[in-house]
Amino acid sequence: MNPGAEPLTKTTCPYCGVGCGMLTDGARLRGDGDHPANAGRLCVKGSSVLDTLGEHGRLLYPRIGQRRVSWDLALDEVAGRFRRVIEEHGPEAVAFYVSGQLLTEDYYVANKLMKGFLGGANIDTNSRLCMSSAVAAHKRAFGEDVVPGCYQDLELADLVVLTGSNTAWAHPIVYQRLAAAKKRRPAMKVVVIDPRRTATCDLADLHLAIRPGQDVALFNGLLRWLHDHDALDRDYIDAHTRDFQAALDAAGDQPLAGLARRLGLPAADLGTFYQWFAETPRTVTLFSQGINQARNGTDQGNAIINAHLATGRVGRPGAGPFSITGQPNAMGGREVGGLANQLAVHLDLEDAAHRAAVADFWGAPALPAEPGLMAVDLFQAVADGRIKAIWILATNPVDSMPEADRVRAALEACDTVVVSDCMADTDTLACADIALPALGWGEKDGTVTNSERCVSRQPAFLPAPGEARPDWWALCRVAERLGYGAAFDYAGPADIFREYASMTGLARRFGKQLDLSAAGDLSDHQYQRWAPRAWPLDGGARCFGDGRFSTADGRARFVACAPPPAPDTNHRRPLLLNSGRLRDQWHTMTRTGRAPALFSHRDEPFVDMHPRRAAREGLEEGGFVRVRGDASEALARVRLDRGLGEDQLFMPMHWSDCFSGRARVDALVPARTDPVSGQPAFKHTPVAVAPWRPAWHGVMLGAGAAPEVDYWARIPLDREMALDRYVLAGGDPLDPARFQDWLPAAAQWLTLDDPAAGHYRRAGLDGEGRLVAWLALAPTPPALDADWLTRAFREPVDAAGRARLLLGDGGDGGADRGAVICTCYQVREATLREAVAGGADSVAALGRRCRAGTNCGSCIPELKAFLA
Repeated sequence: MNPGAEPLTKTTCPYCGVGCGMLTDGARLRGDGDHPANAGRLCVKGSSVLDTLGEHGRLLYPRIGQRRVSWDLALDEVAGRFRRVIEEHGPEAVAFYVSGQLLTEDYYVANKLMKGFLGGANIDTNSRLCMSSAVAAHKRAFGEDVVPGCYQDLELADLVVLTGSNTAWAHPIVYQRLAAAKKRRPAMKVVVIDPRRTATCDLADLHLAIRPGQDVALFNGLLRWLHDHDALDRDYIDAHTRDFQAALDAAGDQPLAGLARRLGLPAADLGTFYQWFAETPRTVTLFSQGINQARNGTDQGNAIINAHLATGRVGRPGAGPFSITGQPNAMGGREVGGLANQLAVHLDLEDAAHRAAVADFWGAPALPAEPGLMAVDLFQAVADGRIKAIWILATNPVDSMPEADRVRAALEACDTVVVSDCMADTDTLACADIALPALGWGEKDGTVTNSERCVSRQPAFLPAPGEARPDWWALCRVAERLGYGAAFDYAGPADIFREYASMTGLARRFGKQLDLSAAGDLSDHQYQRWAPRAWPLDGGARCFGDGRFSTADGRARFVACAPPPAPDTNHRRPLLLNSGRLRDQWHTMTRTGRAPALFSHRDEPFVDMHPRRAAREGLEEGGFVRVRGDASEALARVRLDRGLGEDQLFMPMHWSDCFSGRARVDALVPARTDPVSGQPAFKHTPVAVAPWRPAWHGVMLGAGAAPEVDYWARIPLDREMALDRYVLAGGDPLDPARFQDWLPAAAQWLTLDDPAAGHYRRAGLDGEGRLVAWLALAPTPPALDADWLTRAFREPVDAAGRARLLLGDGGDGGADRGAVICTCYQVREATLREAVAGGADSVAALGRRCRAGTNCGSCIPELKAFLA
């Protein structure tokens, strides 16, 4: 960094719930060494976040239909439509669908407007899809949605249990903190519970590859084992809890060997886990989407919490259940009431005293007494016409909701769809009647709360592009037009934060842990300089360490957890599809899709399956597979993975119709939900597979839109040039003329055709000799050197280069450098092979020779596998 340059702004990463601190000005970036979450470390996504900035692809102006309009006209239209619907059909006919991408201040205003003033409770959040089962489990056990521990507990623990979480890829900095702690204290034990063998298993002393959906059985078995082996903390149970016997009775009494068979585990491994848990007072169980995203996700969370309550391991250093969130502000949205079945500040809609307190605080004229519709039911209400106007903010439900095709159809038929987004090209925005340009990361100003309850600032350090405005501002301007201006007269986000912080005093009044009331009188200057700190502000890093909980009597509740439902597989759908995250991508790629380097690790949509299953189905590595569910089907590449069970598949969640033609995995997922939390079961979808063998393959490089072919995947190459690589395949006879509209007419064209062999190549040059488009079609996948061709789009190609353009190979041997293993430094397999040939025999030696693994460390498991 240049010591004479302007100081960098402290902010937080816009990706996962770890909540890493950053220092940046939009041109320079490094991790914030003072932030408690990451102490200066950043993962590959965080390190590349500056590559996602800029106006290209942004939504810059309000639109009604496809017509650009002024903000005043757009907001008048939003307010007028919502007013008419409420007058004619009541407040239950309108809805907001919001997001963990919002800042707390935006979230607070949205919830206040809907529940306090519009008079309905139909505001739900995409956190319903990832964290609501954990919320329900916390409330049932503790009386409040509280994660009792902190990240430091993972470093203090002697046993860390990771279940339902590929932490190495989904929360890399937490994983690296854990890896560093284990390196310092090798006696620390790590258990990974996951049907798949993932990168996280690299750190495991024990991997329990249980059958999908059997976590309740596993942890119920642990509770019974603790009882039978006199490993309970009876004093803690008697002094601080209720309902232990009911939970124990529900756990059953199955012998270890029989339970192991049910779980698909060796009995010795199951016994080892139970013994380690029993004898290790400092135990943390970290859980995430694999626990939550199930038909019994709430019970799965409570079964984990039961084991910790039974041993007195809650809120103590190095001990506790730890739910880690997926989004940067999923926790903040939960605090301010972003879920349809909550009031703000951890209060309950169905509690009359809570409602009265909130109505009085807000001066709310129409607080509802019943919960609103949760996400799946909310979009069903859109589909059947009960909801006639919906405002979607900072999320992409056309890709992320279960039965996503039906969600798209519902929005296309809805009377009024308002979408606030910072991006101009999302599958949801295509359904909008009114589009409102929102600020993005670096432009908006507010706070977020991470998984350990740490509230951090996300200040603005970039100017607003075009006419983009904060989400809270747009909500307040609509509230003003509806006659509620006095309650939404905020000068800026500091005003909103002060009101929210003061409101948390209500939570404390009702015995809750959430308390930021000491910040209710912050000055604007103090708000701008807010340092990261966890709530409650007058407490320590942990909650419930004194054994007093947020229930009426101060005691935690054991919850009787029923045996899990049987999988829905049958002869038509014999396999279970699991979905999840990749290391280098985020959600539906509306942000990471702007950083070409993040496609270098995995560039096309794929389905992982065991080699023996693939052989039985007639599939092979790199070929195509159709995946059919009851709701839809997908088409993707086959990847062979011995870390999966033979009756299991895995498919990433990230591809949308902006990046591939038929790879929206959530379109396959049926809309089955947990009966307590309303969270969809994304993890256990019954499917069938079949091979698909195309008649031809193709590759296009250029700036055009995707052609209409059976299979296509878009891989960004250069954002400034809007340059993409399209991988194509078709099942019908090849007709090169169908691509004519995609090829720029003004270019100088080089051609190489062999119709008898089915080979066609085109290279288009501009007047200065630079490539403007490139196309290759053939019966087998065309070979090319994408890096060399990308350079030919930037710089004129000399005569020798032109001779090689149609071959797609610069002749320097760069066409087969292999896959990128280390995204941070773009280290490919060939470079690693060269390093090994030069004597590198360890991960550290690879790092010294070619820097691989020396930044975020996310690739270290793959580097170890490469060396092996």
